[in-house]
Amino acid sequence: MYIPKWFKVERIDLLQEAINKISFGTIITTGTSGIMASHVPMLIDPSKGSSGVLFGHIARGNSQWRETLPGSDGLATFVGPNAYITPNWYSTKKKTGKVVPTWNYINVQVRGSIVFVEDHKRLLEIVTKLTDHHESSSKIPWKVTDAPSEYIDGELESIIGFEMKVSKIEGKWKLSQNRSPEDREGVKVGLADRGEPLDKSVLKEMEDQGPRE
Repeated sequence: MYIPKWFKVERIDLLQEAINKISFGTIITTGTSGIMASHVPMLIDPSKGSSGVLFGHIARGNSQWRETLPGSDGLATFVGPNAYITPNWYSTKKKTGKVVPTWNYINVQVRGSIVFVEDHKRLLEIVTKLTDHHESSSKIPWKVTDAPSEYIDGELESIIGFEMKVSKIEGKWKLSQNRSPEDREGVKVGLADRGEPLDKSVLKEMEDQGPRE
């Protein structure tokens, strides 16, 4: 991933935290029919290995798990809050006019060896962890055990889990760090005024910027 120095985030804990916050991404592998990609919920377990283990599941009917070359690496990508940035928000526009549109966003990529999982016990662990994570903000969280066990057993037969031992993790927080303080302030004001949901999320990320090394 191309990451200019202004936008690079190297702290593994922040990258892992971002993955679990975004929690929906694209898992990409090389298969017998070429490059394959699936868009699925995923989480990373930071307690395993130096960079963590990514996990999730796909439908059994999805041929990606059958066609992925054994022993090959996978790539998972996560795109967080993002927003269009108009040149009209820059103070530089008034001074020189030498500005162009851009996009502010957060992106994390992980690579590593990927293994597909059919084991019933491990599949149950995967769906339970995913469910607990996404239900955690509910007033009355739904649990896998709320459904009849025989029903869950049948549902597990229709999916294939995967695990990726992360060998490389990269993050890009492109939030106008390469602009002047005046331009950055103009972007913040512009995002606040436009007020779309993603604008608010990008604005919060810009305001929360702290040590990222």
